[in-house]
Amino acid sequence: MMAVEEASAIRESRLWHDNGWMARVIKNEDDDGWAVEMLMDGEPEPALVGPWTMGRDKKNPKPLDQTAFNTLIKTATEVLQRHAQQAHAALHKRLTVYALEREWDIRLDITPDEYEPYAILSALDALGEEVAQVRVRPDFRLTSTSASNWIKDDFRRPQRDED
Repeated sequence: MMAVEEASAIRESRLWHDNGWMARVIKNEDDDGWAVEMLMDGEPEPALVGPWTMGRDKKNPKPLDQTAFNTLIKTATEVLQRHAQQAHAALHKRLTVYALEREWDIRLDITPDEYEPYAILSALDALGEEVAQVRVRPDFRLTSTSASNWIKDDFRRPQRDED
């Protein structure tokens, strides 16, 4: 297996491909400098694009090397992780409210379906037991006020979401 990976690896001055990643040094269209882009195998868009250092001749880019490639992989992986965390946070909201003399954990889980997006609004009691769940519009605004109103309305589907 290792011999196959070694054979498919590319290690050129402006192009490295190994471990599921490709680093490519490209001309920076905005100025006279160079940029590097990191593409994960199978992805259409680069995970990272950034400036690249000029070589000693101040005309050509500095060649890629193993250390730079490893650093670029680490940075691109961190960028993808942050994007995934932000996407998850945008689709899964959670807050705690105090209503009807009790504490409630309210969750809004959005399903961004291309044709019929929707969200599930749920309430959990202090023991973590789900006591209510309703389907709402994906643009439902989960706030302390909207959550408290939903609880006080016996967990009926919010009026705004009835079509």
